[in-house]
Amino acid sequence: MDYQPIENYAVIGDLNTVALVGLNGTIDFMCFPDFDSPSIFAAILDNEKGGSFSIQPTADGAKHRQLYLPDTNVLLTRFLHDEGIGEITDFMPVEALFQGKELIRRVSCVHGDLTFTMRCAPRFNYARSPHTVQQKTANEVIFKSEGSDNTTIRLKSSTPIHLEDGDAVATFTLKTGETADFLLDYITCDTPPATALDGFVTETLYATINYWKDWVATCNYKGRWMEVVHRSALVLKLMTSHKYGSIVAAPTFGLPEQIGGMRNWDYRYTWIRDASFTVYALLRLGFRKEAKGFVDWVDKQCDDIGDAGHLSLMYSIDGRKELTEIELNHLEGYMGSKPVRIGNGAYDQIQLDIYGELLDSVYLYDKYGEPISFEFWDDLRQQVEWVCDNWRREDEGIWEVRGGKKQFLYSRMMCWVAIDRAMKIAEKHSYPLPERWRKERDKIFFSIHHDFWNEELQSFVQYKGADTVDAATLLMPLIRFIGPKDPRWLSTLKRIEEKLVSDALVFRYRVNEELDGLQGGEGTFSMCTFWYVECLARAGQVDKARLYFEKMLGYANHVGLYAEMLGLKGEHLGNFPQAFTHLGLISAALSINDILEGDQNKKKI
Repeated sequence: MDYQPIENYAVIGDLNTVALVGLNGTIDFMCFPDFDSPSIFAAILDNEKGGSFSIQPTADGAKHRQLYLPDTNVLLTRFLHDEGIGEITDFMPVEALFQGKELIRRVSCVHGDLTFTMRCAPRFNYARSPHTVQQKTANEVIFKSEGSDNTTIRLKSSTPIHLEDGDAVATFTLKTGETADFLLDYITCDTPPATALDGFVTETLYATINYWKDWVATCNYKGRWMEVVHRSALVLKLMTSHKYGSIVAAPTFGLPEQIGGMRNWDYRYTWIRDASFTVYALLRLGFRKEAKGFVDWVDKQCDDIGDAGHLSLMYSIDGRKELTEIELNHLEGYMGSKPVRIGNGAYDQIQLDIYGELLDSVYLYDKYGEPISFEFWDDLRQQVEWVCDNWRREDEGIWEVRGGKKQFLYSRMMCWVAIDRAMKIAEKHSYPLPERWRKERDKIFFSIHHDFWNEELQSFVQYKGADTVDAATLLMPLIRFIGPKDPRWLSTLKRIEEKLVSDALVFRYRVNEELDGLQGGEGTFSMCTFWYVECLARAGQVDKARLYFEKMLGYANHVGLYAEMLGLKGEHLGNFPQAFTHLGLISAALSINDILEGDQNKKKI
C-alpha cells in the first residue's frame, strides 16, 4: 500500500482521542483510548508495520469522495463505481453523551450491489508489542496487547468475521438500502457485554449528529466565511479533552515537516503558548464553557508549579511535565521520514514567551469570561515577579530551536505582555500593584525599540544582534505592543514580506542549521500566513488581506483542514490537523470581517 498524502485525511473523535480516516476509507492513525495513549493504528507512519482499519469495495476503479455532515464531525466516505454507490459513515460517540470509548463505522449501499472487504489490523503500543486475538462469536473478536500498555479492544460486527494472521477480516455484499455495522471499543474490567449493534449504532449516530449541531449553534459569529470558521471551531473542539479541558497542539506525532527529513515531532500535548490564542478564539466565538475549561486547566498547572519560574512550556493533557523524547526506530516514518519520535525533548527548554501568553489568556478570560480567584492571582503574581527578574535571559524561543539560546525578540516582547496584562488584572480588581512592575515593563519596551531595531534594515530583527527577520514578529501589532500603522512596524512588515513571504505563504524564518541545531528544511507555516493577513488588514491593506486570506482557504484539504505547514507544491506537511493554524484562521477571519463591516472600533475582545 502506498502512502496517501497527508491532506487526504479527515479526522473524527470523541473528545478523548481522534482517528484519521483516509479518502480511501482506511483508518491509518489512532491512539486509543486517549490522545497521548500508544497507537493502535499507525500505518501513516509505517504502511507495513503500523496497523490500520480498512473498508473498501472489492472492485477496482471506484472514485472516492469525502465530506462531513454539515456542522458536525460525522464523516461520510463515498465510493462511486459502475456497479453502485457505497458509503461509510464514520464517527465516535462523544464522551459528553456516552461513557464508552468507541469507534463506529456504518457501511451502506446507496445504489446497486457492492461487495466490500474489511480488515481490522491493530498493532499495539506504537507497533512494538505483539497481541493475541480471540474469536468470541462469529461477529465478535477480542484483541489484547501483550505489551506493557495492556490495551484490550473489541471488534463487534453485524456481519460474520474470520481471523487471518491475527487480523479480523470480513467480506460482505450489500444491496441497495442495506447496511453493515462495525464497532471497535476499548475494554476494561467494567466494560459491559457487547449489545445488539443495529439499534445502538442508529441511536448513537443521531445523538452524535445532534450533539455537534447543537454545539455549533451556540457560536455567536455570523460574519463572512462562517462555514469555514465553524469547521475550524469543530476541529478545535475535537482536540479538546473532555476530562481535563486541555487542548492538544495536534492529535498526531511523527508527521514530517519535510518529506525524508528529520523534523518529526510529537504534538499530542498542550502548549501554554497556545493558551492566549485559544482563549481569545473561544471567547470571540461565544464558547465560554470551553474557554473556562482551558483556563481551569491552566489554573491547575499554576497550582502544581510551587516555585515561580518553573512554568513548563508544555504539559500532557492530564498535566504531567516530563515528556521524555524517544525515537521509534522500528517504524520507517511517513514516506521514509525518520526518526519517528514520541515525547518531546523541548519540554524542559527555557522559553520566556510562555509567561506572556499565560497572562494574556488569563487577562482575556478575567475580562470577558469570569473573574479569576485570588489564589490563582497569587500564583500568577509570583510568576510576574520572576519575569521582572529574568526577562533579560537567553532562551530557545517560540520555535524551540535546538542550536543554543539567544535573546529573541519575541520572547522579550511576551515578557512585556506578561507584566502589562498582570498590571491590567491588578487594576481591575484593585489588587496591590508593585511600582516595580511598571518600571520593568517600560525597560522591556525601550529595550525592544533600541536593542532589536536594525537601523540599516529599518526593521525589528529576530534576536539581539541578528540581521534576519522572524514571522513571530507579526504578532507585535496583534498583541498590541505596537500600532498596526506605526512607521517602524510598516517597514518591518515590508522586510518580512521581502524575506519570508511567497505570495500568500509565509516561512517562519529562513532555516539555518546553526540556529536550528537540525539538518533539512521545512515548508511554509500556515498559522504565520493567517497572522500576516491579519496584520495587512489592521495596517489598512484590507483588500490585499482579504485576497490572500481567501487564497489561503484554497490550501485547506477537501474537508477544510490544515496541517502545520504547506510544501512548495501545496502539499500538507507536519502534524495534522494543527490547532494553531485553525486558531489563526479564526482570528484572521474575525479581524478582516470586523474591518469590512466597520466594526473594528466597537467594543470587542
